[in-house]
Amino acid sequence: MTTASILTDFWDRISEHELQGLYLVLMGFLLSFAFIRMSTRLMRSPKVPWWPGSIVSDSGVHLHHLVFGIVTMMAAGAAGFAAFGNSPWTEICAFAFGIGAGLTIDEFALWVYLDDVYWAKEGRASIDATVIAAALMLLALLGFTPFTIEEGDVGAILGTVLSALLVFCLVAICFAKGRVMHGSIGFFIFPIALYGACRLGKPGSAWGRRRYGERNPHKQKRAEDRFPPDRRTERFKEAFRDTIGGKPSEGIAAARDEAFAATKEASEEVRQRAERVTRPGDQD
Repeated sequence: MTTASILTDFWDRISEHELQGLYLVLMGFLLSFAFIRMSTRLMRSPKVPWWPGSIVSDSGVHLHHLVFGIVTMMAAGAAGFAAFGNSPWTEICAFAFGIGAGLTIDEFALWVYLDDVYWAKEGRASIDATVIAAALMLLALLGFTPFTIEEGDVGAILGTVLSALLVFCLVAICFAKGRVMHGSIGFFIFPIALYGACRLGKPGSAWGRRRYGERNPHKQKRAEDRFPPDRRTERFKEAFRDTIGGKPSEGIAAARDEAFAATKEASEEVRQRAERVTRPGDQD
């Protein structure tokens, strides 16, 4: 069996379940995120001085790539509705929407902190958000659903509503306990949400701050012992984030200074190029 036939068979199976749009969104998402992360890391590296830098206006305004992501998602979404299921335009719009989503979520931390924390430790939230978003799309692509929507009599509809409320409550508890991955995956796989909701919360989580501490010093001690900063899983996560996103600068201030220096340098380069074009005689 050739590679082409394997890919054709795979696409036919996805099309049978009408999941080709979600698959293309996921592919565009992963490819654009991988490209933009590679690009920003090359821009940061002194070993690759020839790689193009950030887009900076003459006045020194740094145009973040999430702007291009938002515009791409808006255009692809509107065009997708206009296509109304007509192939191949719907598939093209789905892929473009995934590209925009990848560019946007790569700067997820900027949404949260409203500051240029891309290379700060706080900016590593973008890596976590990307992993969670990709995992959720993959679970949906594999056929996992949070709950089954029943139709028919009142009892079936009531059962659907109650099961949905139960899932949402358990997921909310997972998030409150700082178990974000359990809550995200548990939204599709109920036992994981139940497991995360029943387990001990992290000491710095909203759940821990409200229900542990002075109110329950025993559980606070258990939480601190269970989630030390240097535990094995945390070291693995940090190594994974370093591999994907690069090592962070020391705090928001250092990252801001680094971004400002890079922006100022790029702006000065743009100004010099403009002067050489507009006033070529001055170079003699």
